[in-house]
Amino acid sequence: MRYLFAVIANRTGEVLADHDEMTAIDSFNEKIEAAGQRIMAAGIATPDQAVVFDFRGTRDSITHGPVVDSDLFMAGFWIIEAENDSVAHALAAEASKACNRPIEVRPFLR
Repeated sequence: MRYLFAVIANRTGEVLADHDEMTAIDSFNEKIEAAGQRIMAAGIATPDQAVVFDFRGTRDSITHGPVVDSDLFMAGFWIIEAENDSVAHALAAEASKACNRPIEVRPFLR
């Protein structure tokens, strides 16, 4: 089963990982890559660089900035493969420790 691990950052804190965090993230990535669990991982731009397109029905809207304005935001993600929730949750705990940020876990819909 696939899971999204959203890396949660805080606008008032450090957004980019420091050297020690990057080293730990690289080690975590190597581990899950070797185990065949890593599908994809990436950091993403801050919310101030978001653009929202809403062209549903008769709408014709392009808005600069995030959909939800909050101090917390997704700063990156992993997409991983795990056999069950328990394995995914254990990996999320490791990911959180590696990147020194909260991780929100969501399973992919089947």
